[in-house]
Amino acid sequence: MDYSSFLRYLNEHIDTSGKSGRRIIRFPHPTLFAEFVKQLRARRRQYPALRRVRTSSLLQAFFCPLPLPGGEAWRRFGLLVEEDARVAVHSAAVPSKELPTGTPWGVRHIGAPDAWSVSTGNQVRIGVIDTGADFNHPDLRHSLARGVNLLNQMSLPFDDNGHGTHIAGTIAASGGSKSMMGVAPRSLIYPVKAFDHNGSAYVSDIILGIDWCVQNRMNIINMSFGMKSKSQSLQNTIRKAYNAGIVVVASSGNDKKSRGADYPARYPHTISVGATGKDGRIAPFSNHGPRIDIYAPGEKVKSCWLGGGYREMNGTSMATSHVSGSIALLLAHRPGLSPGEIKRRLRRTARPLYSPSSKTKLGAGEVNAARLLRGKPAAASKKPSGRS
Repeated sequence: MDYSSFLRYLNEHIDTSGKSGRRIIRFPHPTLFAEFVKQLRARRRQYPALRRVRTSSLLQAFFCPLPLPGGEAWRRFGLLVEEDARVAVHSAAVPSKELPTGTPWGVRHIGAPDAWSVSTGNQVRIGVIDTGADFNHPDLRHSLARGVNLLNQMSLPFDDNGHGTHIAGTIAASGGSKSMMGVAPRSLIYPVKAFDHNGSAYVSDIILGIDWCVQNRMNIINMSFGMKSKSQSLQNTIRKAYNAGIVVVASSGNDKKSRGADYPARYPHTISVGATGKDGRIAPFSNHGPRIDIYAPGEKVKSCWLGGGYREMNGTSMATSHVSGSIALLLAHRPGLSPGEIKRRLRRTARPLYSPSSKTKLGAGEVNAARLLRGKPAAASKKPSGRS
């Protein structure tokens, strides 16, 4: 490959205004990518536009703002090009008055307090790829590690939206008996800020977040977001994280679809999560059906919010944080389990959910943290407790 010509081509075509969209460009072989990175570093002074190029060693790819060129131009360089699509968080705020503190209903409902005599998730490392976290929240004071801010490398991953703080609280809040307690209060959240104040990110930001999680040896990655279109680059990156032994938990989406799940929850190397409500049935907003691996509380979920406060939210985002916390309890108790074994154990120990129309048991049930640690299958319920 003629790197000099290629870098000159990039310098001439990169859109510094950012109006032409962003691209993901993958290399077919690791040696080609390694040489590209070397040449890129050497020529950034010569070609100023190349400062807009970001690289992922895990994917062996780079990202930059670039008009989508004809396929012939990229075939000439032997590279694979993909649009860098937008991704959004999976939740909506619920109007509510000032909320009391304490252990939220969802944490109690999945039996987390019953598991704390066995495991509190001690030192399990969870990368939460989201909007950041409120480092000043009193219930998260002992739950947050430094993490990374992919939107501003010079800053801590401070939350300017609230969604990431809410997710962190459900997983690992440790405020004590008079304040909020999360599912795994001794686990450690590493906020990976990939989403802006609007709860929006690019696929490339997610890929860089996963890359960081692999390099920094996370045990779990929580991904409470989704998109409708498939990204081969994102799927490849998630597969590499899975092969590195990281459990990837993803929200399925809030479209009420009976055979639906957004990406990345649809990828086989993730644990796809749907939401249940306070009535123990599948929440009316949740995607459901055969693409869901596990359900968890996602309706009127109270958790931490910006400014040291609390907020109720609906969404499969909230359900996903309950599952990530449950897995943290399990990994602190049984650290040698693989991602595949954990998914099978989640499904095997879940509380059965039923279709009210046919009274038949659905394929996936609702997570139960205490049973998950014991590893014993749930007993079948005689009364329907789900909605198809």
